[in-house]
Amino acid sequence: MAEQNSFDITSNVDLQEVDNALNQARKEVAQRYDFKGTKASIDFDPKELKLVLAADDEFKLNALWEIVSTRLVRRNVPVKNLTRGAALPAANSTIRQEITLQQGIPGEKAKDIVKFLKDAKLKKVQASIQGDQLRVVSPSRDELQEVMRLLREQDFGVALQFGNYRG
Repeated sequence: MAEQNSFDITSNVDLQEVDNALNQARKEVAQRYDFKGTKASIDFDPKELKLVLAADDEFKLNALWEIVSTRLVRRNVPVKNLTRGAALPAANSTIRQEITLQQGIPGEKAKDIVKFLKDAKLKKVQASIQGDQLRVVSPSRDELQEVMRLLREQDFGVALQFGNYRG
C-alpha cells in the first residue's frame, strides 16, 4: 500500500500577540488628541475569548476599532477570526461593542471546507473533521500541495493555517 501523506488545517490565534496588540492600541488611544477626555476603553478576556470596546459615540467606537484592527494586523493576528457584535448603549451614555475571537474551525465552516475539497475532484484526497481542525490525507504530496493552493485562494471566513505535515 502507498504511503499516506497528511497535514492539518487549523485556525488559531496567538492570545499573547492579541494582548500585545491591545496594549499598543491602549497606548495609542491614550496619546491621541481626539480621544482626550473621552471614555474610551479596550478590555480583553482571554478565557471567554471576548474583546469589549467602549466609547462615547459610534464615531469614536469605529475609530477605536480601526486602531485595534491595525495593531492586530501589524502583529500578524488574523482579523478574519474576529466577529464584531452590534454596538449597544451602555452606562454613562456610552456605546460598547463585543468582539468574539474564533479559535479553531467552527463545525459549519469545516463542513464547507470538506465539501469544497470533494467538489474539487482531486484524486485520492480525503478530508476529515477532527474536533476544531481538519486532517487532509493523500498518497500524493503534489495533491496535498494542490489542496493548500486551492484553500488559500478560497475565502471561508476564517484564517486557515496548514501544519503538522507528515510525509
